Amino acid sequence: MNIRDKINNGAVVVDVRTEEEYEEEHFPGALNIPVDRILVRKNEIPKDKPVILYCASGARSAYAAHLLKAEGYKDVVNAGGLDDMMELA
Repeated sequence: MNIRDKINNGAVVVDVRTEEEYEEEHFPGALNIPVDRILVRKNEIPKDKPVILYCASGARSAYAAHLLKAEGYKDVVNAGGLDDMMELA
């Protein structure tokens, strides 16, 4: 299943950029949980749904994906950067 299908089927989209970056522009409906807060706020991300992560370039979201997988999240996708996500909107 591709990223668009996952989103259409209820995946949780998480923007792991800073609050300032998020306020400038973000994917519609995305939660903003900065990567440095991802483990502290993981309870906001359901484990029973696919999780789509993005940042500016894909580096922070790759790290966040690694952290969530280590916490037992099964279906976690690094979607890359905001530009990649906006192509799906």
